[in-house]
Amino acid sequence: MSKVERAIIMAAGFGNRMKPMSLSVPKPMIKVNGTRMIDSVIKGLKNNGIDEIYVVVGYLKEQFKILEEEYPGLKLIENPYYDTCNNISSLYVAREHIQNAIILDGDQIVFNDSILAPEFEKSGYNAVWCEKETDEWLMTVDAGKVVSCSRTGGSKGWQLFSISRWTAEDGVKLKNHLVLEFEEKMNRQIYWDDVAMFCHFDNYDLGIREMQCGDIVEIDNYEELVAMDASYREWRN
Repeated sequence: MSKVERAIIMAAGFGNRMKPMSLSVPKPMIKVNGTRMIDSVIKGLKNNGIDEIYVVVGYLKEQFKILEEEYPGLKLIENPYYDTCNNISSLYVAREHIQNAIILDGDQIVFNDSILAPEFEKSGYNAVWCEKETDEWLMTVDAGKVVSCSRTGGSKGWQLFSISRWTAEDGVKLKNHLVLEFEEKMNRQIYWDDVAMFCHFDNYDLGIREMQCGDIVEIDNYEELVAMDASYREWRN
């Protein structure tokens, strides 16, 4: 059994689909019903005893500085590539911290802290069973092992959510594979998840951590923000 010792929160992106709100506030710092999205993530981690937290920042990075004051043990890591590369660049700049780590996005709302529990058996992603058709990344699992993943979705599979845990051994592998893809191959327009899930899939023995719909909500765009918090309707025009 492994145990999460640290967390990496991805928070460097532009949040273009959250405009106009993201024009002046980075997406993870946008308040939903009075609470910043990233606060639910950080508090969920801390409620599980995970206090060593790294937040990767880029766009409007200065607005995140207050987090270091509010949360002891939290440190910011600047991603200088955020405006030209995909989010592989964010994990690349945080690559020294991947061992026994949980990696997640800052623009989510955690409603059930137990989904961030630190104990885990093997590296892999939190997932929700999806019976109906979806266009989200969908994993096929056999005997507890992820055997394939579809970027274009499907049905009757496990929908991948952006919460993942990595053992010490796999953390070293992932670090090396990030360097290979980002530095040597200059493969900078992919998601970091592509590295283990597609580019070097056979090098990992990935599992899933089951959770339920509603345990966490990913707000992808402005319409979904309005649906969660009606006070933003006035910003439509």
